[in-house]
Amino acid sequence: AVGQRKITQATRYVAIAIALLQGAGLTFIFGQGKGSAFFGAANKAPDVVLLDPFMPRALLVIPTLVAGTAFLMWLGELISQRGISNGMSVMIFASVVSGLPYNYYSILQSKKFVVFAVLVAVSIGVLIAVVRVELGQRRIPVQFAKRVVGRRMTQGQSTYIPLKVNQAGVVPIIFASSVLLLPVLLSNILGSAEGWRGSIAGFVNDYLVNSQNMVYITSFFIMIVMFAYFYNSIAFDPIRQADQLRKQGGFIPGIRPGPQTERYLAKAVNRITLPGALFVAAIAILPYIILWVGDVKSFPFAGTTVLIAVGVALELMRQIDSQLMLRNYDGFLK
Repeated sequence: AVGQRKITQATRYVAIAIALLQGAGLTFIFGQGKGSAFFGAANKAPDVVLLDPFMPRALLVIPTLVAGTAFLMWLGELISQRGISNGMSVMIFASVVSGLPYNYYSILQSKKFVVFAVLVAVSIGVLIAVVRVELGQRRIPVQFAKRVVGRRMTQGQSTYIPLKVNQAGVVPIIFASSVLLLPVLLSNILGSAEGWRGSIAGFVNDYLVNSQNMVYITSFFIMIVMFAYFYNSIAFDPIRQADQLRKQGGFIPGIRPGPQTERYLAKAVNRITLPGALFVAAIAILPYIILWVGDVKSFPFAGTTVLIAVGVALELMRQIDSQLMLRNYDGFLK
């Protein structure tokens, strides 16, 4: 309990520090009138400029952003303590879902009924596919040998190691999006320079900032796949998993404990990571493809949006189901 409190306290301090840095960075970027470049050329966001004098207004905006972050952090912890599921995830889910009706209504209001029908059909298909992939897993069977506990001989039990198809979740998308923000900062630094700096700035603006360019889309796709493999290599350690099985007296049928089990688990993780990474990358770039091909300004059901919404909704359903099972003794015993 003491260690958990220390970790929570350290997390709060780090969150406030990150909010301070982000708030200062965003304030100065918008203060220079480069807000649209920060959000990408495809969004056509209007430039926001802080009125003169700049510094007094910046000193008001930055603490306000930090205070908003602290309030949301406190609210998330409160929901986690007295509610169901993770508080921050629930708030992100509410923010994502609340904006969907307006986005679809704006498309319908533009009197593009065919486009609206196609987008609704694509959204439903994406939702079904994401739910199936999020629930999909490969179960590696594990057999435990008979053991003597006290004076009794316990029978060997059978269980399995669940390997999710999409084990990384939205983490690869977040990492790839963060890396692709670096060219935006580079473009802001170079500005409208001339000579070789101007050439670099032009290349960055044309290919690495414009989300409707195939170079940007391809780079985004490749980075998501790479980060998915990177995340899975850290999240699942075959050596540690095989060592735990050996210490607990468990083994995979047909596979010897030790190095063979390690190689088997590593191979299974690598094989299941590829389809999951390709699926996540395809879902992430789907809005950019639709914007590039179709005559629409935005796709409401973006890849990160649906992955977060489905993941949080499934976890919320599991939490509610477990609470109902604990309180409904008849159903639980049956």
